[in-house]
Amino acid sequence: MRLRRRDAGDLALMRIEQLERDETVVDFASRLLAGLLRSGNAAAVSEVLPEALPWVAFLPADDVGVLLAELVSVARGAVDLDNFAPIAILLAQWRHTAEVHADPALRELVTREPEGDLGPVPAPVAGPGR
Repeated sequence: MRLRRRDAGDLALMRIEQLERDETVVDFASRLLAGLLRSGNAAAVSEVLPEALPWVAFLPADDVGVLLAELVSVARGAVDLDNFAPIAILLAQWRHTAEVHADPALRELVTREPEGDLGPVPAPVAGPGR
């Protein structure tokens, strides 16, 4: 059930059984992916990855390996925490990276060295417990 709220994001109510099934699927997928990578089938995984994430075509080859390693690690941790948000965040971050690689003007803008002195950096403010 979806609860639409006026002043905040929508909420979804679901049966706990559905949540547990979703966790089982993500756990299985992360273990399967980890096993494929560990068994030396990283090339096969990299070859089919564009079917799941078409934007990986814009990532450098070395970055695809890093993406896969991070995806396995984050997915396993997310399952353990019962929180899939870190997986979505990781995929969004890598998608933004692919967007930068896909646009030469944007890549140049993001990677160039700043010109001149950027001014003084304020001292960090001590927070609670420091």
